[in-house]
Amino acid sequence: MKFYYAPGTISLAAHIMLEMSGLEYQAIRIDFSQEQQRSDAFLALNPLGRVPALEVPEGVITEALAILNYIDARAQCEGLSSPFFQAKTPYLAAQVDAFNAFMASTVHVTHAHLWRAGRWVESAQAKSEMAEKVPLNMAEHFRLIENHWYQGPWLHGQQFTSSDLYLFTVASWLKGDGVEISQFEKIQAHFLKMQQLNSVDLIVSNYHC
Repeated sequence: MKFYYAPGTISLAAHIMLEMSGLEYQAIRIDFSQEQQRSDAFLALNPLGRVPALEVPEGVITEALAILNYIDARAQCEGLSSPFFQAKTPYLAAQVDAFNAFMASTVHVTHAHLWRAGRWVESAQAKSEMAEKVPLNMAEHFRLIENHWYQGPWLHGQQFTSSDLYLFTVASWLKGDGVEISQFEKIQAHFLKMQQLNSVDLIVSNYHC
C-alpha cells in the first residue's frame, strides 16, 4: 500500500492507524508548499487534490473516514493482533461512523473556515467574518464532544477505535484555532493519553521533521 499524507492535515489519524495495524505500507509525503497536491500525478490519484489517499491493489481510497474503516477491516481480516483492533458490535460500529462523520462534515469544515475561507467566499470582509466565528464554533463542537460523546476511558468507552484517532488529530488543531484545550477536562486528558502511545509518538515526531 502507498499512503499519501501531509503534516497539519487529517491524514495524521489514518497514518497512526496504519502504524498501529502492523500492515505494510509506504508513506509518501505531499508537500503543500510546493503544491504537489495539484500535480498531474497526484490528481490522477485523487481529483480533489487532498490528503489522505491510500493506494491499494484494487485502486485508490480517499476520504479519511473511508481509509480508517478500510485499515480497520483489513487488519481484522488478516488477523493482525492488536488491542486497538477488536471486533465491534453493530452498535459500536455505527457510533464510530457517526462520530467520524460528525468530525468530517461539521468540525473539520468549521476549522477550514479559518484557513480556507476562500473555498466559500470571495470578499475579504466575508473571509474575516468567517474566521472570527471559528474559535466560538470550535469550542461549541468540543463542548458537545466533552458532554455528549465522550464515554471514557476512550471516546466510546472501554474499546479503542478510530474515533480516538480522529479526536486526537482534530484536537491538535485547537490551539491554532484560538481555542484552549484545557477548558475540556476529558478531552485534554484523552489528548495527553494518546501522546503516550508509541505509534502516536512515532508518527507525530515524523510530521514535525
